[in-house]
Amino acid sequence: MRIPRGELRRSRVVDDAAAVLRTVLDEELTGYVVFEPQDALLLGETTRGVVTFEDGVPVLAYDTEREVGGRDGLEGFAVTGPTRAAVHAVDAAELADAHEVEAFRVPPGEPARVLAGDERLATKTLDAAPAARREESRDQSAVEAFLADADAIEEIRSEAREEARARASEWGLDDVLADDADESAAIDAGPDSR
Repeated sequence: MRIPRGELRRSRVVDDAAAVLRTVLDEELTGYVVFEPQDALLLGETTRGVVTFEDGVPVLAYDTEREVGGRDGLEGFAVTGPTRAAVHAVDAAELADAHEVEAFRVPPGEPARVLAGDERLATKTLDAAPAARREESRDQSAVEAFLADADAIEEIRSEAREEARARASEWGLDDVLADDADESAAIDAGPDSR
C-alpha cells in the first residue's frame, strides 16, 4: 500500500491522541496522521503508525514497524504517554487507491477507542461518518458480538459434529470415528487410565 506524501500541516508532541483525532474531525481533514510514541523513541525503537482520514473520519490504520493494518495495526501503536503526531493533508483522489485496501480499513470510531480510549469521541466520529461507513461499523460490531458469544459458537460446533457423524454413517466410516473418539478419550484421561 502506498500513501502519497502530503502537505505537513503541523507536527507536535501531544499527551493524548484524542486531542489530535478531535481536531482532525473538526477540521474535516482528508489526509493522514503519523503517530510516533515518544517512549519508543527513547528506547531506540521505531514504532510508528499511520491513520488516514476522509473528511475527518478515519479510514485506514497501519503499523509501519510490524507491517500490520486494521485494528491489529492500531493496537501496535496504541500506547499511553506522549506521542508525536504529524498531520498531513492529501487530496482525496490521491488516497482513493489506498482506501480500497480492505485489510487495513478500520471502523470510523475505532481509532478513538483504541488509541485514546474515548468512547464519546468514537460516537461523535461515527455520527460524522457517511451512511455506508456507519453501516460498515454496525456490521463489524455484529461480528464481534457473535464471536464473543461462546454459547452460539459451541452450538454451531455441536451441529457440525452431528452433521459429520451423520455423513460418516452414510459413508460407512462409523468405525473410524469411534476409534478416533476412543483414542482421544484415552489421551484426555492420561496415561494412568489405560
